[in-house]
Amino acid sequence: MTDQTVDAPLETDKRRDPPVTQELARAEQGRGRIEGAVHVDLKHDSAVKHVTGRAEYCDDIPEPAGTVHAYLGLSTRAHARLSNIDLSAVEAAPGVLGVLTVRDIPGVNDVSPTGRDDEPIFAEDKVEFWGQPIFAVIAETRDAARRAAKLADITYEDLPHALDPDAARAADMGYVTPPLTLRRGDAKAAMERAPHRIKSRMKVGGQDHLYLEGHIAFAIPGEDEDVIVHSSTQHPSEAQHMVAHVLGVPSNAVTVNVRRMGGGFGGKETQMNLFCAVAAVAAKKWNRPVKIRPDRDDDMTATGKRHDFVIDYEVGFDDEGRILAVSGDFAARCGFSSDLSGPVTDRALFHADNAYFYPDVLLNSHPMKTNTVSNTAFRGFGGPQGVIAAERMIEEIAYTLGLDTLDVRKRNFYGTEDRNVTPYHQTVEDNIVGRVVEELEAGAEYRARRQAILDWNAKGGIIRKGIALTPVKFGISFTATWYNQAGALLHIYSDGSIHLNHGGTEMGQGLNTKVAQVVADELQVDVGKIKITKTTTEKVPNTSATAASSGSDLNGMAAQDAALQIKERLIEFAAERWQTEPSKVRFVPNAIEIGTETIPFADFIREAYMARVHLSAAGFYKTPKIHWDRATGKGRPFYYYAYGAACSEVSVDTLTGEYRVERTDILHDVGRSLNPAIDRGQVEGAFIQGMGWLTTEELWWDEKGQLRTHAPSTYKIPLASDRPRVFNVELASWSENREKTIKRSKAVGEPPFMLGISVFEALSHAVASVADYRICPRLDAPATPERVLMAVQRLRGED
Repeated sequence: MTDQTVDAPLETDKRRDPPVTQELARAEQGRGRIEGAVHVDLKHDSAVKHVTGRAEYCDDIPEPAGTVHAYLGLSTRAHARLSNIDLSAVEAAPGVLGVLTVRDIPGVNDVSPTGRDDEPIFAEDKVEFWGQPIFAVIAETRDAARRAAKLADITYEDLPHALDPDAARAADMGYVTPPLTLRRGDAKAAMERAPHRIKSRMKVGGQDHLYLEGHIAFAIPGEDEDVIVHSSTQHPSEAQHMVAHVLGVPSNAVTVNVRRMGGGFGGKETQMNLFCAVAAVAAKKWNRPVKIRPDRDDDMTATGKRHDFVIDYEVGFDDEGRILAVSGDFAARCGFSSDLSGPVTDRALFHADNAYFYPDVLLNSHPMKTNTVSNTAFRGFGGPQGVIAAERMIEEIAYTLGLDTLDVRKRNFYGTEDRNVTPYHQTVEDNIVGRVVEELEAGAEYRARRQAILDWNAKGGIIRKGIALTPVKFGISFTATWYNQAGALLHIYSDGSIHLNHGGTEMGQGLNTKVAQVVADELQVDVGKIKITKTTTEKVPNTSATAASSGSDLNGMAAQDAALQIKERLIEFAAERWQTEPSKVRFVPNAIEIGTETIPFADFIREAYMARVHLSAAGFYKTPKIHWDRATGKGRPFYYYAYGAACSEVSVDTLTGEYRVERTDILHDVGRSLNPAIDRGQVEGAFIQGMGWLTTEELWWDEKGQLRTHAPSTYKIPLASDRPRVFNVELASWSENREKTIKRSKAVGEPPFMLGISVFEALSHAVASVADYRICPRLDAPATPERVLMAVQRLRGED
């Protein structure tokens, strides 16, 4: 790979087939290729709108006359009984119409996504975390509502609180959802036989989503029981069901619309339910449009984040560094309610192997109840916390035996014919991690650079360098099998223009662009002829969340199904109308070829309309082969795996603990990419976000349970200046999904997030140099400069 910045065009590695570039696409279009087919670079359909500020979000919707605003009144205790709630000053404040409390909920006071009835909209008898909603103010302006919300006079009777997994265990808080055990073989016996054993602990921090657009919901009341809710949610169907549940009406009375989101990352999968419900209840009570939008401080305080974990692990291995046995206990800070903590902690166990085979293994999850906001989905959905545990064990083995961490990794990779069964008993059938790592190792010149770093560090000095090459193997599918389905609605109008709607939501990841490319490719029309409209529960029902990296897999296949239905009707019509065989009817670029005659697409569609051909179809798709039995811990929860690898180099100032990322090289597997330009952007963004999780992004609660890092002033995401000085990103263009996914592509949203672990491991390598690489630094995450400095001092003392 060549040294280049992220802004420079990537040079094609001649060892691999190059992706189709925009220039090649234009040339092929001139020879009769449609614009915007699959497997070509195509800019995001809203790219220009994004950078010019013309993209419309929920808060940009024109407010009808009579619109009022809601704001939440939040608790100022982590755990307390509500002795008295006096809202008279709130109701008397200027511009206030009234307040909502638990007594105003016409249906059920619960928005738990798993139906456990443990997540009230408004607290009733007690509060269980600092920032829990107690009431909502409805006022003529947002400013009036915000000011009034601060006037409540609430008397608390404080109760003991537990803020982290260790404190929760000590207080016997229990679990928010049943734990999971994964077992294969006899880990205890194998551990006892192992020549080497290491037992230790790792703490892994959480992460705030910090989406650019915060939570927002805008409810407009209709006649009878009807209400329309515009929202920034990744899961319109769930928001629909929750609003109906809270209002006590059937789901068909509630419509949820999503045009686009300004980022989601999992934080808008379930957390928007609260805001949609409050807006809808207020809209129906006062029969006026109601908008609710918290400020950033309250958004971060009152909504869930990535789960932080305390991981106790033990690994047994031989003299060559091959793993013989693994046991692990993964305790998570889940918060006061279940939310999605069950599947998140499950997935942490699913990925505790990363790309490595464990002959005998025992893994347990501990989803601990704590007096903090309920944590929720975040890119990777527990997977990153599992992967980093696997990488820590690799690191422990390498430093114990004096080996290169990459050599230990390669010795423990899953095999193809044997050593290929996961802790949950799924056989890895599509293993390409070895090829990905070998190509990156050579292209990034890992061996030569590592030796140069060893030579540099051997001189001593203040600045120490580190390098690490880490892989990822990430399973793709919702582990809740029923979520692996999608629908789409496709219309072709009589003028040949096409209207497409599907159940996925656009949050900047380019889903709409990719799905439009699929339809364009199937019907052989320019992508500009296709218009994708807002996601709405009115058109596609019972949709799944746009999450688990499944958006293109599911919705692309559903849209393709709809296109194929219409295509089949059109071929049948053409064969009958022109008296020919169906095999002689071909869809060619922007036209239909019938025998020797070529008819422009729009003209042909007009003919079909006049012949009363049905030009609309509802597509559907469900993922095959997958199944999962949680009780036994066995099954095939994932349809396939996505692979990748990253090599990162860092420099560390051992006097201050400050560091910078000098270079990162990435090779990532996306199968046959639907859109290489968008996929590269996803890889780059996921890496930076993963790097931020493990370096600068630290969540901190004080002893009273108040989140103190609740704004960008105190919570530090990576800046543009924090990106690697040299940043090389390539897609494994030779890869093709062996499963029948949409155009043989692979998911890209979550897997590259874990490539940021390469930076964390490189920091560890630099720190280890101060003790001549004989001691594993055992950094906790995030590896802030303070933690790096303390690790340097600790290793010098131990050495």
